[in-house]
Amino acid sequence: MGPLDGYKRIRSMTQITADKVFELIEKSRLVDPVAFAARKEALLTTADAAILEDPVAVCKSYEDAGLLTRWQSEKILQGKYKGFFLGKHKLLGHIGTGGMSSVYLGEHIVLKHRRAVKVLPKSKLGNSSYLERFQREAKAIASLSHPNIVRAYDIDHEKDTHYIVMEYIEGVDLQILVKKHGPLPYAIVADYIAQAAHGLQHAHEQGLIHRDVKPANFLINTEGMIKVLDLGLALYQDQDDASLTMEYNDKVLGTADYLAPEQALNSHTVDNRADIYGLGCTMYFLLTGHPPFPDGSIASRIVKHQNSMPADIRKDRPDCPGELDGICVKMMQKDPKFRYQDCNQVASALEVWLNKYKTENPEVATKPARGMTLDDLLEDAKSKDNYLSETVNNQLDDTKIESNRKSARAGQVLSSSDSGILRAIVKSEASSIDSRIDLIHDSSQPNQTKSKSQAIQQASGKSHPSSSDPSPLTQPVERKTTNAKASSKPVTNAPAKSTGSQTKLPSPQPKSQDQNDQDAEGSRSWFWIITVLVALLALGGIAAAVVLLKS
Repeated sequence: MGPLDGYKRIRSMTQITADKVFELIEKSRLVDPVAFAARKEALLTTADAAILEDPVAVCKSYEDAGLLTRWQSEKILQGKYKGFFLGKHKLLGHIGTGGMSSVYLGEHIVLKHRRAVKVLPKSKLGNSSYLERFQREAKAIASLSHPNIVRAYDIDHEKDTHYIVMEYIEGVDLQILVKKHGPLPYAIVADYIAQAAHGLQHAHEQGLIHRDVKPANFLINTEGMIKVLDLGLALYQDQDDASLTMEYNDKVLGTADYLAPEQALNSHTVDNRADIYGLGCTMYFLLTGHPPFPDGSIASRIVKHQNSMPADIRKDRPDCPGELDGICVKMMQKDPKFRYQDCNQVASALEVWLNKYKTENPEVATKPARGMTLDDLLEDAKSKDNYLSETVNNQLDDTKIESNRKSARAGQVLSSSDSGILRAIVKSEASSIDSRIDLIHDSSQPNQTKSKSQAIQQASGKSHPSSSDPSPLTQPVERKTTNAKASSKPVTNAPAKSTGSQTKLPSPQPKSQDQNDQDAEGSRSWFWIITVLVALLALGGIAAAVVLLKS
């Protein structure tokens, strides 16, 4: 393949001559005048006639000399010579386009620093909140300073072209990374989501809710560092700074595949836990290679986020560590009060798991070594796909609950974040997802259990849903008995309910195996107490008889 074959498309589109190309390059000011003249003279004296008559070949020669970029050449060949500069930055190429802006790679004219220049298209100006939201994003980014958040350096405009100068990240977003490599290794997922949580926590502490947390809004650089970007939908929690989307009646929600249930109902009243839900969905995507609900229309996917839990991660990856799965499940709880309450908790849970996981799997790496690319790291991790974890098989079903209870009595207690526990203890009603572990072990509640392990044991022993009333979090399992419908609510000594002149007494509840064991243990205890008392009385009578005989 010749050096010009990549320009066939451009060649077929361009109608300008080689002489016109020289003129456009000079007028564009992209090339220093001295360097431009030297390169032109070299071509005129050394190149053959075919190159001098080919506009594409002329541009390619300037590229080879490092004086033009491919993107700049394409614009020149389209007959353009304006729009290559914004403020103090020269535009080198196009990075990407979002729903509200386009991002270009820019270079500072004097300092030569490379920056990402985010430009609001002129078509977005007018009677809407786009410009105000764009300026709001610049203000939001400028107020943040954290290694896991893309930094903003400047905001400015030239006539009706508004732009933000931001930190340039040489890397790729997580959406593209998964598209290229498929589901990511477990340790890398935990590391990336923990980093993202740290960045979001900083934003939350500054009063900002991201509201558009998704894989495409997390960049990973060449050193393995996550950067949060795109705060265009950020919401200030300060009530004095009302959302512009309300002022302009813009129905801004976010992205359907990662949208928190409460955000779909009212995107203006959400708090930091909406971002935690989106981060959980992002984690699900990294683990499975697809969003939680990949099928259906936008409306149907939003409804599923309201009422259903996604398919078990282990359907896609059977060897997924249960505790990692459980962290993801907790982040995606429908009711915000049963999620982690801030991103610090998310990061802490993931980092604790990751440290333990690395101890068990010392060959696992989450950052590229010197001389290694990110692609090399991921391919190397896949080649070592030999994961070890004590929680690999902690999914609960009827055949495992009893063995787990026995293990708990022996001191082998499951992790509180294990997905098997979480999936076994939710209420059967999809609209009211519950976390009995948190409720049972809530220190603010009266009569709480002595330890979280007891809470887990109690949850796993009393709240597994029945097959006749399946929970949205559990998968159907074969039942050995179907006589009674299991209840997910704890049994309480409730007073009798009065209905008119009649009093309805609560129906008796069958005793569980734990209660039967406790009754048996109590009976044995009373037997030994009575036996000891009888023996003491007998010994006392004998002693009295001896005293009388001696007297």
